[in-house]
Amino acid sequence: MKIVLTIAGSDSSGGAGIQADLKTFEAFGVFGTSALTVLTAQNTTGVTDISPISAEFLKAQLDAVKDDFEISAIKIGMLFSNEIIDVVREFVQDLKIPIVFDPVFISKAGSKLLNDDAIENMKSILPYATVTTPNLFEAKEMFGYEVQKHEVLESKLDSPCPVVIKNNIVEMNDMKTSVDSLIVNKERYYFISPYEETDNTHGTGCSFSSAIAANLALGKSLKESVEISKKFIYKAIVNAPNIGHGKGPIAHKQGVESCH
Repeated sequence: MKIVLTIAGSDSSGGAGIQADLKTFEAFGVFGTSALTVLTAQNTTGVTDISPISAEFLKAQLDAVKDDFEISAIKIGMLFSNEIIDVVREFVQDLKIPIVFDPVFISKAGSKLLNDDAIENMKSILPYATVTTPNLFEAKEMFGYEVQKHEVLESKLDSPCPVVIKNNIVEMNDMKTSVDSLIVNKERYYFISPYEETDNTHGTGCSFSSAIAANLALGKSLKESVEISKKFIYKAIVNAPNIGHGKGPIAHKQGVESCH
């Protein structure tokens, strides 16, 4: 069985972060291990408290997993602080396995979750990543990437690793669609799904990046992994359980069952 490691924060509501990653790994048939970077008290309506993990304890978690398991891929999520970023960069820099970096530092609403100096430090992980998966706000902050509202933009992008820019909402044939762009050097690939008007989107970014990591661990190409993960997220949203009073979680198991 392939083993995948997620390095990310904890979501007490179970819909995002480490919990979403582990559910995604399980759904795709890989074994999930984890190293926590931050604890959050949250539910579908928001975060009420945060308790950081020390850099020393994060390193202990990483070493414990690495010493006992043959890791086939890594997903990196929320890193929270400069000290955490430094530990993660040191851990991954000599590894020869797929690394999916979801740079969780600006929310879907556009609010920054990291200080500016930590954002700059976080970019130092990019040269070691197989792919990074920013949202539109993060892509603008990291690469100066601009989007247009009504068409897919052929924007230049300077990145040391391939990039998937997520969820550009585009009108196509009088229908709203969600377009993800995979940019590898000068090549660009588009993955399109219908856009669902729903509140059940909690943890979609975490689950998308962990799905890519799981499929890379299973031997799929980067393009195949993104394509499968895009379909998985759409089906998981459509089959969401409709729980909670805010942004509800998605259906990880049903998403995988529907995308085969």
